Amino acid sequence: MTAKTLHRFIQSGDVKRLDLPWCRVEELSTLETVGAERLFMVRATMPAGEGHNFHCHPGREEILYVLDGEAEQWVGTEKRLLRPGDVAFIPIGLPHATFNNGPGTLRFLAILSPVQTDGPFTIDVFDEEPWRTVRPAVAYPGYAPSRGSR
Repeated sequence: MTAKTLHRFIQSGDVKRLDLPWCRVEELSTLETVGAERLFMVRATMPAGEGHNFHCHPGREEILYVLDGEAEQWVGTEKRLLRPGDVAFIPIGLPHATFNNGPGTLRFLAILSPVQTDGPFTIDVFDEEPWRTVRPAVAYPGYAPSRGSR
């Protein structure tokens, strides 16, 4: 599939997969694949003990929908345990974090809107106050906080 080929249906073999330090991400709806301008959707698979430390998305709202496992989900300084079928809504620019403290794999959908905005996709804030005190970050040796990329 080329960048110019747009699809209305995405088969599992066409999904772009990215391995991040904390999870595997499968891009399901992007500008490049389906021409989506308002909905960016990924499926994340997070092994036990991993976590996506506190970060925010300037200019984008986000919905997280748990498929399997249990998520320790933070939205700002509020924490909930989310199980399959549960949803978290993250307003534009609000720091949030997802951790898998359970024994099994956590799988969830992340839907962000809009697809494109001015500025960075993600800004890590886990090394800043109050976030570094709210919940200790999972250490990823060699990973430097992102101040403007995905």
